[in-house]
Amino acid sequence: MNKLLTVSPSPHEYSRESTRKLMYGVVIALAPALLATIWFFGWAALIVTSVSVVSCIIFEYLIQKFILRIKPTITDGSAIVTGLLLAFCLPSNLPPGLVILGALVAIGIGKMTFGGLGNNPFNPALVGRVFLFLSFPAQMTTWPLPGGFNASFTDALTGATPLSILNENYDKAGIDVLMSDPELSMPGYQELFWGNMGGSLGEIAAFALIIGLGYMLIRKIITWHIPVSILLTVTVFTGILWLARPEANADPLYHLMTGGLLLGAIFMATDYVTSPMSKKGMIIYGTGIGVITVLIRRFGAYPEGVQFAILIMNAFTPLINIYMKPKRFGEEVKNG
Repeated sequence: MNKLLTVSPSPHEYSRESTRKLMYGVVIALAPALLATIWFFGWAALIVTSVSVVSCIIFEYLIQKFILRIKPTITDGSAIVTGLLLAFCLPSNLPPGLVILGALVAIGIGKMTFGGLGNNPFNPALVGRVFLFLSFPAQMTTWPLPGGFNASFTDALTGATPLSILNENYDKAGIDVLMSDPELSMPGYQELFWGNMGGSLGEIAAFALIIGLGYMLIRKIITWHIPVSILLTVTVFTGILWLARPEANADPLYHLMTGGLLLGAIFMATDYVTSPMSKKGMIIYGTGIGVITVLIRRFGAYPEGVQFAILIMNAFTPLINIYMKPKRFGEEVKNG
């Protein structure tokens, strides 16, 4: 009776990974995209990003310290990731006051209301982004064009995003016609890849986001299941629409490199807390995001659907986890 058997809950697998290490790994993966967006949007991008990150850290500290009365966990890096992802969803000319408000909603409502990291059912950065989008649609849909460090924060030239142009011209002209129209200033594939176009901070520079994906896969911060299932689903369904009516639909490659699809598929949908645990569940989850994204983009009122698709599938994550449980250890397998 002197020796007690200590029983602890799962997981029982030892790993050198920690929340802090994984979160800062995501920060490193976001660094190429951050450098690219600063290159194209200059001081404005740096201001929006800095305000978002600092605000998320401060709000998380204040809520944990004075409202929840628990030990602050701002050093684990999760608030920094939320701040970066929120900034990447915003236009570079958004007033700092609205950025701070978005950070408050992301941390206060999207994260801390449910108990903090590990308990939130929805991606906090997307909660903040959708709140700002629905509350301040004019400011959230005014997209500055790239101007580098010479661009003005308040008087930057603005223009429509590629998805906005597509949304307004479906059934009117094919993608080749739209790109050849000088009045529309529709970016081509090379501009989409390198990032020389208008949009939110995270909608540009596809190459930088792909570098981040490669880094996280090599470091095993994420697995391929969610991003590949999202991008493959979007490719298949936009490909079907394009083959059926090429004069009225953009091809799959254009869809993959426009809007927040790469940012959402790589960095937001793969959030550990709000995505399924099993590999089969991840594929179902990613497929659902891809289908909803295409439906909203092609048939909905909004030109972009990634953020809504991720939040919708976040709500289905607990259900997916229930029906996609791995086999129990030691479960008897019946033959025949």
